Formats: sequence, structure tokens, C-alpha cells
Amino acid sequence: MELAFSGQVIEWRGPAPYYFVPVPDQESADICEVAAMATYGWGVIPVQARIGETAFETSLFPKDGCYLLPLKQAVRGPQGIGAGDDVTVEMTVRL
Repeated sequence: MELAFSGQVIEWRGPAPYYFVPVPDQESADICEVAAMATYGWGVIPVQARIGETAFETSLFPKDGCYLLPLKQAVRGPQGIGAGDDVTVEMTVRL
């Protein structure tokens, strides 16, 4: 399953700050349809993603009926991405 969407980077402050891009409602609903085949436990969904020139692998986190795409510093740094920035994501759900 291949998806493309835009979203605003959010910061979650816990013991360490984490950065995410919320997956929009429609794309999250599409992912939910294949979640049982894709998850490897705890509801997380493995994906391959690209923002700009940076490609990476990670897992979506389920949150309130949608998903969050985590952005590590290795992804944010080269693109100069910070909280509040709008980004365009190309993503493939790994089944």
C-alpha cells in the first residue's frame, strides 16, 4: 500500500522529545483496513517513508484512531525539519 500526504510536524515532550507527523484521517482509515496483516504487535505498522531526499524505515504508532509517523533526528536534521513545519510524506506500508 502506497500513500502520500502532507502534515505538520508535532513535538511530544516526555522524558525525551519525540517528533511525529500525524497521518490524516483518510490515509489512517486505509491503513486500518490492512493493519491486521501488517502489524507485528502492539498495533504498530512497519513502513518505508520518504520526506524530500531522505528515505527511512520506521513504524507507525496508533493514536486515537489514527497513526503517527515518528521522525528521528537522522530524518529531521538533513532536511532542517522542526516542530510546526509542514512536510510531504511518501510512504509504503510493509505487508
